[in-house]
Amino acid sequence: MSETSDSNSLSKKYYSIGEVAEMFNVATSLIRFWQSEFEIINPQKSKTGLRQFTPEDIENIRLVYHLVKEKGFTLQGAKDALKQSKKKVKTQMEMLESLKKIRSFLVDMRNTLPTDPSL
Repeated sequence: MSETSDSNSLSKKYYSIGEVAEMFNVATSLIRFWQSEFEIINPQKSKTGLRQFTPEDIENIRLVYHLVKEKGFTLQGAKDALKQSKKKVKTQMEMLESLKKIRSFLVDMRNTLPTDPSL
């Protein structure tokens, strides 16, 4: 997943399926498939029938993406995890993202330190 790591960066009221697919670097067909499989993904439809995803829809897609693509859950496993506790899944995902940011910061910091041990 590329730019949806911080849901606060979502500034529009609605996003097209193409924009959402691009955020997660997946095909639009996968977004449509997940919509058919997961009740929590429920975009509105415009008068012309186009899907309009809200930031909440995108957050739900982010949870599904995390479970299926990053954690390797089956679709049924992801459904079960979300049914048991969506909040727990979200908390764990956010904690993992925070740890990744901290690790990246520490690696960057280590790389700026002098390599000569006598300094």
